[in-house]
Amino acid sequence: MLKQQHCALKEVECVKSIIGHCVIISSPSQLPIRMVRGSNVSLVLDMSALGSVEPLSSGVVTPRERATQEYLQSAGRVLSRQQLRDITLNTQMLNAEFAEIPMNFVDQKELDIPNHGSKNRYKTILPNPHSRVILKTKNSNDLLSSYINANYIRGYLRDEKAFIATQGPMINTVNDFWQMVWQEDCPVIVMITKLKEKNEKCVLYWPEKRGIYGRVEVFVKNVKECDHYIIRTLILKQGGQSRKVQHYWYTSWPDHKTPESAGPLLQLVNDVEEDRRGFTSSGPVIVHCSAGIGRTGCFIATTIGCRQLELEGVVDVLRIVCQLRTDRGGMIQTEEQYEFVHHALNLYESRHPVEPVE
Repeated sequence: MLKQQHCALKEVECVKSIIGHCVIISSPSQLPIRMVRGSNVSLVLDMSALGSVEPLSSGVVTPRERATQEYLQSAGRVLSRQQLRDITLNTQMLNAEFAEIPMNFVDQKELDIPNHGSKNRYKTILPNPHSRVILKTKNSNDLLSSYINANYIRGYLRDEKAFIATQGPMINTVNDFWQMVWQEDCPVIVMITKLKEKNEKCVLYWPEKRGIYGRVEVFVKNVKECDHYIIRTLILKQGGQSRKVQHYWYTSWPDHKTPESAGPLLQLVNDVEEDRRGFTSSGPVIVHCSAGIGRTGCFIATTIGCRQLELEGVVDVLRIVCQLRTDRGGMIQTEEQYEFVHHALNLYESRHPVEPVE
């Protein structure tokens, strides 16, 4: 055991040396990455595979997990408007930066819920325990009924429960989804996936006109087709109460790619924010794609980044993504998506070249 620990420590020191060297080479002095000492060790240790496990657990914390926690809680790179323009053109630097961010995926053993696999669209994409949404049930011992693959996501300035990131509903989780919408008093649902892209990505979980899902009755009041998304105004009813919910279905995001233009995404972000502010409900905005981490992460990161640019005149995409991955592992899945978020924010900045609000 002592020999194994000694070898592990030597490996960590080696990784620290190698990664620290890479950071110095790839990061110009005018764009420093802010992090605690040693936090960049997490790069090699947790980016080896999609299913790598780096949970923020409350139990015994291993050196590997501690490195992940330190990085996600401390890393950041504040970009001025000009620096945002410059780094958006530097694909190599963005890819190197993205590769360092711990995925923070969850081990199945972290979720002590019998048969929860039946409610997961992808077996390696699980909700991080500390921030997962728990459905209210009459029987507190029925853990599976209270389970949904969804996490609360913090927004700008760490605004608690600004969003819920979740997977695309499955045939056996549609009722759970609508229960969550009602329970959390959500004003807006954002769907960023087709129903099928080679394989099933999401089931059709809303009615053509009227449907009953568990205890929630859903009416489609109005449908409006825009260039890149469809807006449905829904009326939800339960127990004599009724609420309005806006459903946005963004249909033009290509399979396994990012959109050619960030303009439609910025329009979607703007429309959703206007709707959110116009509702009396202060509940979180639900965002989902298929797994609830890739396109979902892009939308939420862009929303937060636009808000930061608007109010501060700077943006810290690295810090935003670290916050997202603390709340739900794997948010923003690929280098291409990380680049796309920067392009979207750069486009937003070019359209809003104003000084930050005092």
